[in-house]
Amino acid sequence: MPEATPVRKTGTRPRILHLITDPRRRGAQGLARDLHHELRRRGQASALRALAPHPDALPDAADTRSTTVLGPGRLHPRTLGALRTAARTADLVVAHGSSTLPACALALAGTRTPFVYVSIGDPRHWTPGPVRRLRTGALLHRAAAVTALADGARDLLVERFRLPAANVRTIPNARAADHYPPARDEADRRAARQQLGLPPDGLLVAWVGAIAAEKRLDLALDALDRLPDVRLAVAGDGPQRSALERHPAAARAHFLGTLDDPAPLYRAVDAVLLSSDSEGVPGVLIEAALAGLPAVATDVGWVGSVVRDGVTGALVAPGDPPALAEALAKVLAGDRTGLGAAARAHALAHNDLDVVADAWQRLFSEICDRGGPGGSGGPGGLG
Repeated sequence: MPEATPVRKTGTRPRILHLITDPRRRGAQGLARDLHHELRRRGQASALRALAPHPDALPDAADTRSTTVLGPGRLHPRTLGALRTAARTADLVVAHGSSTLPACALALAGTRTPFVYVSIGDPRHWTPGPVRRLRTGALLHRAAAVTALADGARDLLVERFRLPAANVRTIPNARAADHYPPARDEADRRAARQQLGLPPDGLLVAWVGAIAAEKRLDLALDALDRLPDVRLAVAGDGPQRSALERHPAAARAHFLGTLDDPAPLYRAVDAVLLSSDSEGVPGVLIEAALAGLPAVATDVGWVGSVVRDGVTGALVAPGDPPALAEALAKVLAGDRTGLGAAARAHALAHNDLDVVADAWQRLFSEICDRGGPGGSGGPGGLG
């Protein structure tokens, strides 16, 4: 028999439990935190829990309390037990990030609490082989719904894992627009540079992300090597940092480490650069667009849903430093103000948290009103 869950009164807003892999503020965790705080601002009951600790996690600047960590490891028995207990006080669990999918499938089995899985990456990248594809598909079928960040990603999830089309929804990645205001003027830009210890003058480009193999900071540095009048501000950390600090172009790169808040960096720079081999819809590009910055990015995943080639920036094929350098030079020499304004307008229309949170609240109510796994609707109950 399924475990009893406190019954939600008809017409009340569902109680939401957001689950992230660890307390870091990156990728899936960033979206989860922003959505959690927006729901609470709107008066909806929302909690945030992390499966396991991480040594690189920073305190949560948006909340005076640190994110509660459930256990010692992502799939540790104590972690799964704590998740099962926490879910008893929620009407719905939202699983953000790949490790949260098996955790929810295991911990919530036999309960009446449904879960939604938020897919943020490219499934072609994280399920390359048939065995992993089958295993992931079986887990996805246990979710009451799966969300994708772009229509192309949604179609791929349906096809690749044979998911019921009605159970897979497109809800864009989002950020709070008021947190990423554009630089007011040149004085504001100079102040932001001074705050971060960056040169007050000259062309400056931001690169933000984990310094890991798939993010290809080496490609960005190769492109920088071809642009002697440009400097690069690198915000992030990771296993490749020490090696890339010895790159020939590193003399014009400023390694800032992981920033508690990237908003000042966006006000300090002239453009943002993304050089990844694999992405979904990166939050970095949304943040930069809201800050009124043009972007030069590799055309991977669904980056094109944020960066409109020739309108808000430029897209280039992955793995091509000369093409990346050429596109960046063109954007920096062109109408940066016009490109940045178009980027901000596009992001406000499609990726503002205020708009996207409405879509999430509609999905929450629909799932809970129809019932999730163990309830009246079951996993296929969305219409």
